[in-house]
Amino acid sequence: MITPAQWQKSSFSGGGEGNDCVELAATPTTIHLRESDTPTTHLTTTPTPLTHLLQAIRTGTLAQHP
Repeated sequence: MITPAQWQKSSFSGGGEGNDCVELAATPTTIHLRESDTPTTHLTTTPTPLTHLLQAIRTGTLAQHP
């Protein structure tokens, strides 16, 4: 697995130096997400599924599964 070299903190994470934030890093083909307080665990995806997820969240059309 490729580990991203540079993580960027979300602008919605309060701006402090604490560990209450979501961080993102990108490689040429993947996007990595992690929570600051557990930096060794992260989610890896590609741009297309992440874009679909974010659009569904923004528009409130995220399907609920039983």
